[in-house]
Amino acid sequence: MDVAEHNRQAWNYESDEDCDWSIPVTSEVIERARNGEFSIILTTRSPVPRDWFPAVLKGLRILCLAAGGGQQAPVLAATGAHVTCLDLSDEQLDKDRTVAERDGLNIGIEQGEMTDLSRFANGSFDMVYHPASNLFVPDANPVWRECHRVLRPGGTLLSGFMNPSFFLFDHSDAEKRGVLEVKYPLPYSDLTTLSDKERTEVAKERSTLEFGHTLNDLIGGQLRCGFVLTDLYEDHWEDAATLLNVYSSTSIATRAIKPSVPIS
Repeated sequence: MDVAEHNRQAWNYESDEDCDWSIPVTSEVIERARNGEFSIILTTRSPVPRDWFPAVLKGLRILCLAAGGGQQAPVLAATGAHVTCLDLSDEQLDKDRTVAERDGLNIGIEQGEMTDLSRFANGSFDMVYHPASNLFVPDANPVWRECHRVLRPGGTLLSGFMNPSFFLFDHSDAEKRGVLEVKYPLPYSDLTTLSDKERTEVAKERSTLEFGHTLNDLIGGQLRCGFVLTDLYEDHWEDAATLLNVYSSTSIATRAIKPSVPIS
């Protein structure tokens, strides 16, 4: 199965349906960002701490990676940053175009996979802003390697990802029964865990194919690339989204720096 093509089509459908991650920000939000007031998310609910960004973003070269949907990229562009948004979904990128045209923003639009940034030269960006999306690729490590390559020395990677524990459970079953029960081992993959019948249902429902990575790959993968982790926080979702939310955070955000001098 072509995972990227399947997920491109699934996200086009989600975007057409105006899911939570596909509702463009308003002109009022853009105006506030122009005045230095902005709030955006990497995970499900909590805003990224302001001190994870430089005091002044004007002129900063930012890659919004797998971040289409008319939300983060336009806000960062409104602060004066030079923003490029790369996403797999045509429809998600159209949301960024729409906001850019509406509010007079300049956003570079690139369609492609988060695991392949070969179109960008080494050291092209000062920051990579990567909201929770690596659950849509079988292996998160190529994403970290490419982020490290395209960042300049001293550049910052802000990333969000699902808490690995999220993938231990069948959330649809838990909702029906009102009980959380560990069902799957980690790392998790829809390709190997779902039956042929279940994968057919995923295709029929136009749902995404998803993958649960380990902390060894999500955090250790960043460290092995040469990043230095400077901060992290956990985030909750909504009880209606998953029963796990009552007991545990469902996602994690990290801030990492590519050192100016490689660390051995």
